[in-house]
Amino acid sequence: MERVIGVMGGSGVYEIEGLEEARWQSVETPWGAPSDAVLTGVLSGVRMAFLPRHGRGHVHGPSSVNYRANIDALKQLDVTDLVSVSAVGSFREEMAPGDFVIVDQFIDRTFAREKSFFTSGCVAHVSVAHPVCDRLSDIAFEAARGTGVSVHRGGTYLAMEGPQFSSVAESRMYRDWGCDVIGMTNMPEAKLAREAEICYASVAMVTDYDSWHPGHGAVEITDILATLRANTANAKALVAALPGLLGATHAPCPHGCDRALEHAIMTAPEKRDPALVSKLSTVAGRVLKG
Repeated sequence: MERVIGVMGGSGVYEIEGLEEARWQSVETPWGAPSDAVLTGVLSGVRMAFLPRHGRGHVHGPSSVNYRANIDALKQLDVTDLVSVSAVGSFREEMAPGDFVIVDQFIDRTFAREKSFFTSGCVAHVSVAHPVCDRLSDIAFEAARGTGVSVHRGGTYLAMEGPQFSSVAESRMYRDWGCDVIGMTNMPEAKLAREAEICYASVAMVTDYDSWHPGHGAVEITDILATLRANTANAKALVAALPGLLGATHAPCPHGCDRALEHAIMTAPEKRDPALVSKLSTVAGRVLKG
């Protein structure tokens, strides 16, 4: 099976030197419009698809991103491996601004977003006990190390609704919960990628210490932007290394990410809503055809 690497990230991450056959491609989905057109191309012999999560010019806030449309659009483009690149605050002294964290767990505190493709009329339950693909996360870790950036393998990401940053009380509570980083965008993105049977890895770029840290005070957007700009080159280098590390052929995922729907759909075939089944043709067509 041909591998197609997807990258969900911010401005600048998709500007990868050497991307051949590059073009912005509009994709229509039954869930509405994605955040933007998708930049597709070929890098080191591997097909790539880059989707700006907030749209070019950062026009979508974390709560208004159409996460379902974004995942559906990438699935339509045959993405097999999706690497999320996003900014986070840190709850750990050792995870300092400028560091990368390869996330392996999430606590989802979002509440104003559509979190599943499967609603009334076709119900499914997938496991997100291990919400990222270990194989793809290992590759992302190796790619990050190759840039020379300080990178941490493993960490729990607290997904907050936003768009405001945490109060000091919230920040201290999340830290006490055992969370390592905090962000606003990886949920429900990771859950939807699992429902769409796409391998998913999260690369979190630390920009600040949130508000718990007594030596850093409140989060300042100017500081975050400065750290993000400094990290753009490292993020681009990480993405550029992925094709060489992953290769052009996608073998079956050893962790079953690409078979997550195998026994997940609960609604009896004769009870399924035909309109919803039609909308699910891209993300779940493999299991709904029968």
